Amino acid sequence: MKTTIDIPDAALADAMRFTGAKTKREAVVKALESYNRQQRVQDLVASFGTLEFASNDQIEAGDLEAIALRQAADREP
Repeated sequence: MKTTIDIPDAALADAMRFTGAKTKREAVVKALESYNRQQRVQDLVASFGTLEFASNDQIEAGDLEAIALRQAADREP
């Protein structure tokens, strides 16, 4: 998408230096990608503690059940 924006020279020069970009466009794209990645990480961190996970005991019980089922299946003709 082609867009015309007015970016302060010092901010663009810093972006080019920090990103190692050779062109202004590359610096802007890299800066946007970095910002978007940081936002996704913040969203992920904010969701910590909101998901339900099985406890160790539940996982081990499921593992034992699966082992028992496999052993029973191996015994069947």
